[in-house]
Amino acid sequence: MIFLQASNTALFTNDAVVLGILMAILAAIFITSHSENPFWKKFYRFVPSLLLCYFIPSLFTTFGVISAEESNLYYVASRFLLPASLILLTLSIDLKGILNLGPKAVIMFLAGTVGIIIGGPLALMIVGAVSPDLVAGAGPSEIWRGLATIAGSWIGGGANQTAMLEVYQPDMTLFSAMVTVDIIVANIWMAFLLYGAGISKQVDKWFKADSSAIDTLRDNIEEYRASIAKVPTLVDLTKIAAVAFVITAIGHIVGDTVGPWIAENAPALKDLSLDSSFFWIIVVATTGGLIASFTKLRNLEGAGASKVGSLFLYVLVMTIGMQMDLGAFVDVPGYFVIGFIWIIIHVIILLSVGKLIKAPFFFTAVGSQANVGGAASAPIVASAFHPALAPVGVLLAVLGYALGTYGAWLCAEIMRVVS
Repeated sequence: MIFLQASNTALFTNDAVVLGILMAILAAIFITSHSENPFWKKFYRFVPSLLLCYFIPSLFTTFGVISAEESNLYYVASRFLLPASLILLTLSIDLKGILNLGPKAVIMFLAGTVGIIIGGPLALMIVGAVSPDLVAGAGPSEIWRGLATIAGSWIGGGANQTAMLEVYQPDMTLFSAMVTVDIIVANIWMAFLLYGAGISKQVDKWFKADSSAIDTLRDNIEEYRASIAKVPTLVDLTKIAAVAFVITAIGHIVGDTVGPWIAENAPALKDLSLDSSFFWIIVVATTGGLIASFTKLRNLEGAGASKVGSLFLYVLVMTIGMQMDLGAFVDVPGYFVIGFIWIIIHVIILLSVGKLIKAPFFFTAVGSQANVGGAASAPIVASAFHPALAPVGVLLAVLGYALGTYGAWLCAEIMRVVS
């Protein structure tokens, strides 16, 4: 990941200080969002708390208070806290209940993938017709090479984005700009999804969708959690931490071993991102959480395993927000135009398919975010509908990792032709 804030302008570069600032912001957001004060209740009716978790750190970065470039917090959060979070969120998963949701969840996810594959070339074509100079370039500076990395990120996630970076090797200045477009456009779209979660019943009515299976799954998970709920002891919290970080450690062992081995001995598998250590960390974490959900470890949910996992996820969100330099809007506005047209095409296809198959808006939102946001934010969007539904986002995000490089490669090749 390329960070855009110049380190020599940051007021604070010590990670201990930066983490303290981020945690203070997070605590303030949580406290005010759960306040009974009429002002805050009205404020959070229109502004999702999660959006602030991205936006406020980005302001601190934009105005030079903190620097993503000088910080290792995102790396630590993505490599340690993200897999630990996925494990704890899947620990109490009702896999049978998720399977009973039917095929619409997968259909909406695939519709989102098609929207990204088609949207990139169409956006490039539209903007190129108006401003040919913007899409010009030669060699590593060709804009489609940079856009290929966005395609990887928006279908699978960071591992797939890195794969596209290695395959098409755009100029690093171009890539830096594309990272900013990726983060800002994706998070603006997520803000709409979070707002949509609050009016999902109205949207489902427009879709003529039956969300009873989702309601049943939510109720079943809630009933299970209530039946095992307890006041957590130090032993319980230690068990939760041990499960999360032991399985994370196994993921790192597998990633550090299998990824390089595949890169050296089976380079053809690079197209599947199987040479990425991060890919294996996420796969092992999700698989480990699923396996643990069939054991007595599932009862750790009663002591708040998913709450600890959610906290880890929110810390990751804050570090992602650090990377957003809002000043980039001024530097590369044309790239943002392409990004916004691209995401609008993705949305049009999603809503059209959702309306056609009468899919609940929950599937539309989570299917989209599993593509565009990946494992870091799909569970967040799912939990915006209800905390018990976070595992659905986790599973669809893993599907995105599996398909991401294929879809991004296809999108990039079409953009090469269009360009």
